[in-house]
Amino acid sequence: MKFRVKAWSKTGRSRVGELQLGSCPYTIETPALLLSTRKGLPHFISPQLLPSLPSPDSFLLQCNPLHFIEGISFETISKIGGLHDLLGLREYAIAAVPRDSDVCLPESNSTNKFGASFETPSGRHLIKPVDYMNMISSMKPDLWTTLADEVPAWVSQNRNRTSVDRTVRWVDECIERNVTGGAVFGSIVGGSSIEERQRCAQEIARRNVSGYWIGGFGLGESMDERPALLDVVMDNLLEEKPRQIFGLSLPEEVLQGISAGVDLFDSTYIYDLTVGGLALTFPFDGTDPRPSNYQFNENASDFTKINLKATIYRKDESPILDNCNCYTCQNHTRAYINHLLNVHEMLAQTLLEIHNTHHYLALSSFGEGVRIKSLQGPYFVGGFSVNYSGL
Repeated sequence: MKFRVKAWSKTGRSRVGELQLGSCPYTIETPALLLSTRKGLPHFISPQLLPSLPSPDSFLLQCNPLHFIEGISFETISKIGGLHDLLGLREYAIAAVPRDSDVCLPESNSTNKFGASFETPSGRHLIKPVDYMNMISSMKPDLWTTLADEVPAWVSQNRNRTSVDRTVRWVDECIERNVTGGAVFGSIVGGSSIEERQRCAQEIARRNVSGYWIGGFGLGESMDERPALLDVVMDNLLEEKPRQIFGLSLPEEVLQGISAGVDLFDSTYIYDLTVGGLALTFPFDGTDPRPSNYQFNENASDFTKINLKATIYRKDESPILDNCNCYTCQNHTRAYINHLLNVHEMLAQTLLEIHNTHHYLALSSFGEGVRIKSLQGPYFVGGFSVNYSGL
């Protein structure tokens, strides 16, 4: 892995950089989004449709090793040659992160000290560092994160302290057993505790890791308390190493993370939109799309996304967005997608996922050839005003 920071903001922590991973032929400009996957592939998008997404932004895939507990064995994955060969995606960069927004957190009162507890489709599994590293060795990802004991925002200070102790120990055990050659990102936790966040960041910054994975966000903390938690982490990390975060996936949360100096984000928000029949429409010029007399209408639009299940779109012959060059908008109408959704045809999710992924990837790059450095705050998206200092 190669990473370098190209520029910093003049007034804040925001930065743009370049990331090269594995056999991916593209240099990924950061901030960037990692495409969320289910068993290695983006939801609803087949390998043949991946080239229809923006390139090179779509060449970063994030997978959860726990998705492979059922079905094909890790031994078989290893014999095939790892995830790249199994999926036939040898030019894509794959990041392995053992966390999924669709499943439960480990119990806050867990007394286990030997491994992380995860809820999976086949029940709750205890994953010890040795088990996890066997998964990573078999999958051969380009980037992987160490195990983390994440806790929600409402746990006690003692529980936060315990989560940091466990996570630091698991980082050491994972590094000790690493034989993959992939880039390892050390996990940083600490819940809503400023002191524990700082302690964990300081400990991981001393380890021989390629970058940092910041966990425990999106678990009950408010937008207002999050900046202080992010800042204390960033203050203790080496600037030349990339920072990845999980749990900030709403548009306004991504902008908040960018302001704090985060480089890589997950995109689970896209899946949530698609299964709800929603299509992203928010603008990228920093203006508030809502009229002065705006009232939220959950059946049609909130001016950042539209509900294509609504009857108002039944005869709408326009694309989702007039100025969008994604495959869906270039070839299909709102009326057609409305029809597919209402007859429960899976093609609806495929077309929506293509549009939402295309539009959301632009959130980190703000259009072709225009990086985040051109943006000035405040920025309106998702119904919130987010202060962001551009570069």
